[in-house]
Amino acid sequence: MNLLIKNVLLHDSIQDIFIQKGLIDSIGQNLNCEAENVLDGTDKVAIPSFVNAHTHSAMTLMRSYADDMELHDWLENKIWPFEKNISEQDVYWATRLAIIEMIKSGTTYFNDMYWHYPGTAQAVIDSGIHAHLSSAFIDLGDEETSKKQIEEQVKLFENRDQFSPNVTFSLGAHSLYTVLESGLFWLRDFANEHTLNIHMHLSETKKEVDEWVQQTGKRPVEYLESIGFLGSHIIAAHVNWVTDDEIKLLADYNVGVAHCPTSNMKLASGVFPYQRIRDAGIRIGLATDGVASNNNVDMLDEVKVAALLQKSFNQDPTVMPADEAFYLATEGSASLFGLNMGKIEVGKSADLLLIDLNNIQLIPNHHLISNLVYSAHSGCINTTIAKGEILMENGIVDDEEYVIEHFQNAVEGLVDNYSKHSFNRK
Repeated sequence: MNLLIKNVLLHDSIQDIFIQKGLIDSIGQNLNCEAENVLDGTDKVAIPSFVNAHTHSAMTLMRSYADDMELHDWLENKIWPFEKNISEQDVYWATRLAIIEMIKSGTTYFNDMYWHYPGTAQAVIDSGIHAHLSSAFIDLGDEETSKKQIEEQVKLFENRDQFSPNVTFSLGAHSLYTVLESGLFWLRDFANEHTLNIHMHLSETKKEVDEWVQQTGKRPVEYLESIGFLGSHIIAAHVNWVTDDEIKLLADYNVGVAHCPTSNMKLASGVFPYQRIRDAGIRIGLATDGVASNNNVDMLDEVKVAALLQKSFNQDPTVMPADEAFYLATEGSASLFGLNMGKIEVGKSADLLLIDLNNIQLIPNHHLISNLVYSAHSGCINTTIAKGEILMENGIVDDEEYVIEHFQNAVEGLVDNYSKHSFNRK
């Protein structure tokens, strides 16, 4: 479908944007283009959509469940036991709900790691968004489980084309402390053989780092380097507890890093060393993490938290200015996956948002990016477009009520089947 956006503010002037075959075809004033669909951009500004660099979308099932807990206690005693009862259908509807939240808050591409990969992938296809997906490889030190995980990864890889082109398949190494060394070796070799990315949690907490050093004599990044695991195909989430030597290794191997400020703060996991990692030239993207540890997938919330956290922690208001925070959520995150998006330019993927300039939180508009980072909320987003397709217009996602109904049924079923675990805070 061809799409023409008329009279929209773009780069400080009123422009038209013509979109064809999912790409931005031309930008200019008073474009004379025939289009199947025309949007009036009056009193709106066009900005690139967001890329969520690390999440677990189906964890919408656990929003407000097991809050205010330490990470490892939270995982072992609440999250993992709960997840044993989740079906592929549950994952499908939970991901559909998460995607609607993403669409309404301006995200059109996300990087996900979770169970029941086909459910997540089908939700992406049915929603019109696009994504980089991995199935969580977790064996918890059990060799039989590891073998089953390998079999599952191979099967998913062989059937990956059924979800293209909206879904890019990757490998998901949950973490060093949940995957056997033999599993890491297999992931390393399979990724290299088939040119796949590996998505993993890395050095999220001081506890996991200290225990890894006790176990191996090496810090996590040093260990990964010693087994030939590092490379530009690695997307490492969190990366809070790293030394200068480890940062140099990440830079040397061009590892991509996903920063998750809200999740890190909520679980008290640590503070991302933004300045040291940025100054080393490492690619950095921004991410929400999953709903169970955030408790949303709203990237507009995330850019504000990211900027404020670094300023407060460093006691310096100049750290991570608004432009940098916005960059992390757009071009920065896009760079982790080699995406042709993150900017509104001719030839780029038509992933963009129309923001309502008449929204009270954008008035006055002294500096648009500052307003977006520090003031705006998702209600300021009028239209969300992914690869040239309109996913939301005038704040409305067509199938929102339908998805909510099915999601609620899934949650109620899980509560009934898992009554021995309370859905209260503790």
